[in-house]
Amino acid sequence: MRHTHGRVVHVESLAEVERRLAAGASRIGSWRVHHLDLTEHGARLLSCRVAGAAFLGCTFAPGDDDALAAAGALVLPVVGSTPLDVYRPRLYSPDELYDRTPYLRTLDARAYAWAQRVPGRDDTLAAALHDHAVGEALDSWVSGRRVVGVMGGHAMQRGDAGYADAVRLGWLLGRDAVVATGGGPGAMEAANLGGRLAGQDDAAVRAALDVLAPVPSFRPSIDDWVRTAREAVADLPARDGLGVPTWHYGHEPPNLFATAIAKYVDNATREAVLLEVCTAGIVFLPGAAGTVQEVFQDACENYYADESSVAPMVLVDRAHWTDTLPAWPLLRSLARGRAMEQHVHLVDTVEEAAAIVAGP
Repeated sequence: MRHTHGRVVHVESLAEVERRLAAGASRIGSWRVHHLDLTEHGARLLSCRVAGAAFLGCTFAPGDDDALAAAGALVLPVVGSTPLDVYRPRLYSPDELYDRTPYLRTLDARAYAWAQRVPGRDDTLAAALHDHAVGEALDSWVSGRRVVGVMGGHAMQRGDAGYADAVRLGWLLGRDAVVATGGGPGAMEAANLGGRLAGQDDAAVRAALDVLAPVPSFRPSIDDWVRTAREAVADLPARDGLGVPTWHYGHEPPNLFATAIAKYVDNATREAVLLEVCTAGIVFLPGAAGTVQEVFQDACENYYADESSVAPMVLVDRAHWTDTLPAWPLLRSLARGRAMEQHVHLVDTVEEAAAIVAGP
């Protein structure tokens, strides 16, 4: 796959390298070659003018990397033992993370296994480089997009009434905004599905829910969960949606309904970034400890912000947020007299929530 930004050409497959060389490429200074095994291509590359080219995390035959560097190329080494491209130029797609079957062979599963090991110095550096690259790609991706966040419980299952409500919320929000979530299962999957369905009618929403219902969770089979997700959107056009998951919680697989996935190794970075990109507001569905943390993490940002920087916070389900987990009284007290006071809301329905954060 190739991605071009001005004169820079990101080359991410051997097929692309071979095609370009076969076509007679001789000046390759604009190339950014990512995470490829180039042990069989050194001589051909060295026959080109390579000054300005960058080889990022590639593997070479002995001496070829030094020769390329001497000829003016930038050669950045493989770092640590990670299966990830730590210099990647863009966000992940579902197909990249679910690149093989069964799930245990996928890039997502292999990256989780790597992330769970006690890291050495090189692996710690690899994680930091990877997350920096994902952050840069995310900044570029959200630029010019109106992003609304949906937070909620990961334990919500397909077929539940709450899951259908979260789908409807995403469906309403997705008409004039990109729906962003933590990228996992439960309410996150449902909201991303709703955003993917925005523009479709009620019948399409019901049909997707019917396809998903027989496999309510990724347990016991992630493969069945993935298969039904693919079936549910097989005939739908692509529509922007964002997931921001983490391999820190890699036992929960990323949902397939976000078309762009900013997956981080470090969870603290991921949590801060997720709230930061939701500049058009966040809707908080019923959840437990993680959702409560997100409520007050967002509240802290808004507490210290000036009026122009405060984004709406909407808590859905009055009983949940006043009785089950009474975050609302504290949030309301915290907001009193601050710029955020007029921007915190407690509602009973997803329709009310969507109306509050609706675009102009």
